[in-house]
This record gives sequence, C-alpha cells and structure tokens, in this order.
Amino acid sequence: MASSNGLFPSTLFKFDNLERPVQLHLQNVYATLGIGMLSAAVGAYVHLFTEILQAGLLTTIAAICLLIWLASTRHAKENLNMRMAIFTGFTFCSGVSLGPLLDLAITIEPSIIATALLGTAVVFISFSLAALYNNQRTYLYMGGFLMSALSWLLILSIGNLFFASRLLFDINLYAGLFLFCAFVLYDTQLIVEKRRHGDDDYIWHSVDLFLDFINIFRRLIIILSRKENEKKKRN
Repeated sequence: MASSNGLFPSTLFKFDNLERPVQLHLQNVYATLGIGMLSAAVGAYVHLFTEILQAGLLTTIAAICLLIWLASTRHAKENLNMRMAIFTGFTFCSGVSLGPLLDLAITIEPSIIATALLGTAVVFISFSLAALYNNQRTYLYMGGFLMSALSWLLILSIGNLFFASRLLFDINLYAGLFLFCAFVLYDTQLIVEKRRHGDDDYIWHSVDLFLDFINIFRRLIIILSRKENEKKKRN
C-alpha cells in the first residue's frame, strides 16, 4: 500500500481544492477504512452465524488493547504490514462486539440492519463530501465543542448506570447521533490538515472515521429497533 501511488484510481478523488498529496492520502485512508469495514462485517458474521467467537468482555478488552497497540506502534514502512494486521484485528473485534445489538435487531425485524447500514452510509458519505468540498476549514473550529460534548456524554452514560433513566438514555442516544455526525465533518477536515502538515499515517486516520461510522450505525440500530418494537406493541 504505497501511499505515494494511492490505493484507489486517482479519478475517484478529483477535488480541485485539495493538493495532490492530500488526494493520494485520502485514497489510502478510505481504502484502509474499506478494509476495516469488511473486517468488522466478518466479525459480526462470526458472532451471528458461528460458534467460533461470541461478543463479550474479552472481545471488548481485545479491541481496546489492539487500538492501544496500534497507537503505540510507529508509522513506518517496515511496520506497515504489522499495523494493518493490528488495525484489521481491532475492526474485527469491534464487529464481534456489535453482535448482541444485531441479535436484538434481528429478533425485532431483520431489515433494521440493512436500513441502519444504508442510513449510516448516506450520512457518512454526505458529511464527508461536505467537509472535503469546504475550503474554509470551518468544521475544524468545532473541535473544542465536540470534545467537551463527548466528555459530557461519557459522564452521562456512566451516571445513567446508576439512575437507569429513560430520559437520560434518550438524550445520550440522540445527542450522540448528532455528535458523531458532526465528528465526520470534523475528522475529515482534520485528516486533510494533518496531511498538509506532514502527517501521512493513513491507518490511524482511518481509525477516527471507522469509529464515527460504527457509532452512528450503532445508534441508528437502537433508534430503529425501538421504533419497530413500539409499532408492534401498538398493533
């Protein structure tokens, strides 16, 4: 995966406002993200349809450890294959960890998964393009607000473990959906600016976008499952 040549044909990234090195970098980022998505899909499949591995505390711990390992491994040509393997392992474990939520959605209505996946893809692509075509770096100024909001959502989640409030859960759910949509804008422009300043670690940059995608998908699954469940109860 030579970043100098790119992983996708250059015709896929024709943004006149972006320099050629940035375009090549984005090709590598989105190609790596695609590999991560496929790996996550395999992980989810393993949980849903095999007895090889099931989601649990160990898969969550494994995903966290692999992410820490990836972050602590230097981005260099000699480490490329190892870092890609670590990244693939992280996304695989993340996919396995989605298993229980997917099980619930299938129990309620199997089509929820396809609907949530399509909705996530539409949101992700639309917001990514909006960020890439924006020449003013507007979304970078949201960084402070987004980090603060993410911290508050984390505190809210921890607090709700004790209160078990439906209201707090809904606030976390819908605010989190809005927040991670905004993170797609922010992270996309941040990747562009990092590359302009010499940071070409496309594997780590793809981690940010992968987490955005997974968090949007997870929340859409929950929202659609709840609505479908309430619909069935009314009928």
